[in-house]
Amino acid sequence: MSIGEKLDRIATRVEELKHALAHADGSGIAALSRELAELEPIAERVAAIRATERASADAEAMLADPELRDLADAELVDLRARLPALQHEARLALLPKDEADARSAILEIRPAAGGDEAGLFAAELFRAYQRFSESEGWRFSVLDYDESELGGIKGATAEIEGRGVFARLKYESGVHRVQRVPATESQGRIHTSTVTVAVLPEAEEVDVAINDAELRIDTYRASGAGGQHVNKTDSAVRITHIPTGIVVAMQEEKSQHKNRAKAMKVLRARIFDMQRQAAQSARAADRRAQVGTGDRSERIRTYNFPQGRVTDHRIGLTLHRIERVMQGEFREIVDALAAEEQAALLAAEGA
Repeated sequence: MSIGEKLDRIATRVEELKHALAHADGSGIAALSRELAELEPIAERVAAIRATERASADAEAMLADPELRDLADAELVDLRARLPALQHEARLALLPKDEADARSAILEIRPAAGGDEAGLFAAELFRAYQRFSESEGWRFSVLDYDESELGGIKGATAEIEGRGVFARLKYESGVHRVQRVPATESQGRIHTSTVTVAVLPEAEEVDVAINDAELRIDTYRASGAGGQHVNKTDSAVRITHIPTGIVVAMQEEKSQHKNRAKAMKVLRARIFDMQRQAAQSARAADRRAQVGTGDRSERIRTYNFPQGRVTDHRIGLTLHRIERVMQGEFREIVDALAAEEQAALLAAEGA
């Protein structure tokens, strides 16, 4: 079936849905409304394409009239330039959707190789994502922040709320490498450290069924750098999901109840992400996306401070403004990664 036939079928289906909703007696309204909400934007693009095609045909007919030829020529130039863009938008709208794209996200950052320097960079990267989130109008809430002795972190977790957060940030999952001279380096040697980033779609209770009998919950006294966050009660919580082996620990709050609620939110997101990754691996076993596998063991980006550059290795993008990126200016990188995935999907659909 051609792209044009697919688009016309969607336009017809939208009219059928509108008619069905107008005469619905209450049963099935929710399902019909969801389908209409998904297809109507595509139908609007179809209508724009067809209107442009009709206008082009009318302008071509006007060319036969000497008095209207100049006007028709100018209009045809505009219409012929507009049509490919509309057709491209329609093709993008037809691409398979990731159902998690519209969701909020859980961000987890952990230092990997590099000792104290990795912990320091992990803290800086966490703050950079916070600034980017704020610039996008999202709500950034720290769930857990385990600070190290030198001002770095042992790990940090945040909830980022907003429509489409996961769609924008999902490509950030992976190993981020930093190359720079640490403040503690007396010889001026450049060190290489790594940090792992995980971006998980936020899961609702209905997405993941968790049986309390499958959980082991341990409580302990919170600890932190220089005695921070320390209290005299067992407020910190560690939850182990026995079937998967996933462990989540929270100690940010002084309330055991609040730490448990936060830990369950992260646990739910990790289990949901594990299920999604398994399903995606099964569907895409024969194809590797151009933006990478999404495997968090994969090195995706290098931050080279002596050269002032940030390089995303998946798409070969290099920006020579590292300070601005570390202030949260990720938009150009995020947009480029999304565009690369769209191009890969379009190529696959056309194959």
